[in-house]
This record gives sequence, structure tokens and C-alpha cells, in this order.
Amino acid sequence: MNTISIKLGEREFVLDREKAEAAQAGKQVINGRETMAFNLLPLKYTWAYELYRKMKANHWEPEDIPMQRDVEQWRSDTALSDVDRWVIRMAIGYFSAAEGIVGDNILHVVREEVTASELKLVLGRHAHEENIHADSLLYMISSLGINPHECEAMFEDVATIKRKNEFLTRVSHDLRRDMDLTQTSEKQKLAKNIFMFGQCMEGTQFYGLFGMVLSLYRQGKIPGIGQMFRYTLRDESNHIEVFRQLLMELVDENPDIWTESFKVELVETMKEAVALEKEFIKDCLPVAAVGLSAEEFMQYIDYIADRRLEGCGLPELNPGIQNPLPWLAELMDMKKEQNFFEGRVTEYQKSSALASVSDDEL
Repeated sequence: MNTISIKLGEREFVLDREKAEAAQAGKQVINGRETMAFNLLPLKYTWAYELYRKMKANHWEPEDIPMQRDVEQWRSDTALSDVDRWVIRMAIGYFSAAEGIVGDNILHVVREEVTASELKLVLGRHAHEENIHADSLLYMISSLGINPHECEAMFEDVATIKRKNEFLTRVSHDLRRDMDLTQTSEKQKLAKNIFMFGQCMEGTQFYGLFGMVLSLYRQGKIPGIGQMFRYTLRDESNHIEVFRQLLMELVDENPDIWTESFKVELVETMKEAVALEKEFIKDCLPVAAVGLSAEEFMQYIDYIADRRLEGCGLPELNPGIQNPLPWLAELMDMKKEQNFFEGRVTEYQKSSALASVSDDEL
């Protein structure tokens, strides 16, 4: 039966089933059915809606995390080494702007081009979480009393940070115009953007500093900052998957994108991202410190990059490479992160930056 009839008194409403089914069939990642309404139903990309709900369930606020111990350590002459302090400054300086670059690209490039409402929904949540991450960095800066102009200067004056960001923004800015997404070359530009931001930046270039901060956290240092980075990392795992799934759907619906030469271009792009990140790691760790080895983190980036390439069906750069930091695998594992988060979220209490935290809360 192609219609559904609903009678209420003398009124009859006839709903066209075929029209609704055609609306679902007309949904596409790009070049899909145009509609005036932000109508999620009927869902086509159920993975996007499921990820949206998962991301929403993981919501957290920076102010929920006490920073007293971090402040005490930061003010102490002995609790943190000079290398520890430099890693923290680099992490805050880099991520305070990098998170904004990601969010801006989502809203003003990717979300503008996709046409299915459920994809716009999950991308909107993704951008919202980037705002939370940026907010958490402001919270760290204000709690520790770091001069915000110092972070801005670091972002502009540390050459390896500048090169990492130029690598991304040149691709993002190229798409901030009217695009003809019926053309293969234009579709490939969008696909490359999704790959760069999801797999190269959030998926690989973020992980060097993530690992360093969590190494300090593992040593009992900067517990509040470490906690926020763990929650940020949990969010990033979902972001990487959103962009991976989006890329795979885009390619599935537009097989003309996935040429051999384009796949080689993506692998070369990852290779460039890895090289930039390794130079950045050397700046983050110009000298060795307890639990922090530049060589191990560079190998870790090679390992992570290959996992991202593998997830997109692309050849690895270093087949068979081993994870040199197995303890990081536990901190970064999604399932373990979920258990960690669920165990902690009920213990949250609203507090100021100087609220107390007991040893058993770490």
C-alpha cells in the first residue's frame, strides 16, 4: 500500500509512503535532495546519528575538573621540571588555536557541503565539542596564570607550529567558495579536506602532544590538565571516526573520486603530516626527560599514522611497525576510555579552579 490514511472526525489525512521512501533514497553525502527543512527522518546514515548520540552522552565541562593540584605543582619550584613546563606550554599554546581551526573548518567547509540532515547534525556536535576543548584550554591558562599573549606568540613564532597549521589551512581556505561538486576534481578536494582534518590532523598530529601530556599525568603530574586531555582524547576518537565514515560514504557514492592517483596523493599527504609532526615533537622535547623520549614519540606517530591509513583502506607507510608506548594504548583505547569516563562522571562536582581534590579521585 503506497499511502497511509488517518481519519480524525470528518478530516482525513493521506500520507504518501512512496514520497517518504523517495526522500530517504534521495539523501546523499553531497548533491543530495534539497529540502527547506532540517528533517532527520527518515534516517539513512544511521552511523552518524548513533555517533551523535554517543558524543552527546559523553558531554563534559572544563569547570567540572578541579585544578588545585595543578596550580600547586605549577607554583612549586620542585614538582615540575623545566621540560615538564615546556611540554605543558606547548600543549596549551598549540591546542588553544588548533582546536579552533578544526571547528572552523567543520562549520564553514564540510558542514556547508554535505546535504543529509543527520550528517549536518553530527558535524554540528563535532564543532560544539571543539568549542569545549578550546574552552578547556582557556580554563587551563587562567588557572595556571599563564599570560594568554604568550600562547598567541607561541602559535605565531614557533616555526613547527606555524608549518603544521599552514599545512591544513591552505586546503581549508581553498574550499571557501562556491564549488561544483558534480566535478570529480572538486569532489576530490572535499575528500582530501575530510582526510586531512580527520586522519592527518586530529587523527595523527594531535597524538604526539596527547601522549606527552598523558605521560606527565601517568607520573602524577598535572592531574587536572591530564584529566581534561583524557576527555578530549575520548572526543577525538569519535571525531576521527565521524570523518573516516564520512570519507568512506563519500567515496562509496562517488567512486570517481577513488582513483589510484588520488589514493597516492592521500598517502603522500599523510607522509607530509608525519614529517611535520616529527619536527614538532623535536621542538616539544629538545632534551630528554623522565618518561619522555622524542624518538619513542616519533615512532608512535608512525604507528598511529599507519592505523589511520589502514582504516581508510590505504597502504601503510611503515608496515609491521610496533607501538613503542604500549601504556598509551590503554589510555587511548575507546572501550577503556568509556569505562573510565562512566566511572568518573558520577563523581563530578561543580568547583572553581582551586577546588580541592583528594588522592583517591585521581
